[in-house]
Amino acid sequence: MTADVWLPIPPDEIDGLPEGPDYRFWNGGEDFPADPADCAFYVVPYMKPSPLCVRPLGRMSNVQVVQTLSAGIDHVEPGLGHLPAGVRLCNARGVHEASTGELTLALILASLRGIPDFVRAQDRGEWLGGFRPALADKNVLIVGYGSIGEAIEDRLVPFEVARVARVARSERTTARGPVHPLTDLPALLPEADVVILSTPLTETTRGLAGADFLSRMKDGALLVNVARGPVVDTKALLAELETGRITAALDVTDPEPLAREHPLWRAPGVLISPHVGGPTSAFLPRAKRLLVDQLNRYVNREPLRNVILTTGASTD
Repeated sequence: MTADVWLPIPPDEIDGLPEGPDYRFWNGGEDFPADPADCAFYVVPYMKPSPLCVRPLGRMSNVQVVQTLSAGIDHVEPGLGHLPAGVRLCNARGVHEASTGELTLALILASLRGIPDFVRAQDRGEWLGGFRPALADKNVLIVGYGSIGEAIEDRLVPFEVARVARVARSERTTARGPVHPLTDLPALLPEADVVILSTPLTETTRGLAGADFLSRMKDGALLVNVARGPVVDTKALLAELETGRITAALDVTDPEPLAREHPLWRAPGVLISPHVGGPTSAFLPRAKRLLVDQLNRYVNREPLRNVILTTGASTD
C-alpha cells in the first residue's frame, strides 16, 4: 500500500502524527512534493482556488482519502470524477464552527447597531448619535442547520432573541426544537427579522436566495450570508437592496472576490467582509487536531470522521 500523505501544513509543526506514512508538504506550489500516484491521503490546501486544489487529483491513481480543511467541498467536486472508485471525501466539521459562529454574530451586531456608520463618522470626526435596532427580541431564521448552524445558535442564545427557527435539507427534531425542511421556507421567511444562510453549496441551494426568497423577507429584515456566494442571486439581492427594503451582511459573494467596480460594494444597507469566516487564530489548532485524529484513524484502519461521500458509491 502506498503511504504518502500530502499536508498543506509542514508536518514538523503538527504534534501527534502517527508513524508510518511519508509526510509530504504541499500547499499549492507549482512543483509537487512527490509523485501524485504515490499519495494515499491528500489534505487539500486551505483557501486556495479550486483549479489549484484539484490539479493533482487526476494523477492520484492510488489515493484513498481526500480531506478538506473547509466545511464545504464544492472547491474539490470538479476533480472527483478523476479519482478511482472507493475514495473517501471528508470535510472539516469541527474546525470552523467557532470562527464562523463568531463572525456571524459580529456581522449581525455590526449591521443592526450601525458600526460601519460609526467608523465612517469617526473618520470625519463626527459624533453620530441616533436610535438603532437591537438583536434582542428579534426572530432569527437559520437556513442550513448543520454543525455551523448549531454553533451560530449557541452564540445567539445569550442575546435574548425572541425565537430561532431552523431549516435544513430534511426535517428532524433537536434538543432545541424542530428543524424544518426547505419546503417550509416560504412560510418562515416573512416572520424572520434576521435570516442567516449557513448551508453548503449544492445544486439544491445554488441561487436559493433568489427573487422569490428575498421578496418574502419582511420589510427591514437583515440577510446574513456566511455560506457560499452563489447561494444568493446577486442580481436579485441588488434589486432589493436598492429599494432599501432589506439590508445584508455578506462574508461571501458571487462573484468572489468582487471587482473594484462591482455595484455590490456601493449598494445601500450592505456590509461586506472578504470571506473571513474561517481563517482566524482558531483555525490552525483545530485543523491540526482534526488531521492528527483522522490520520491516526487511517493508520489504525478505524472509521474516519466526516465522510461526505465515497467515489463510485451509489447515491440511491
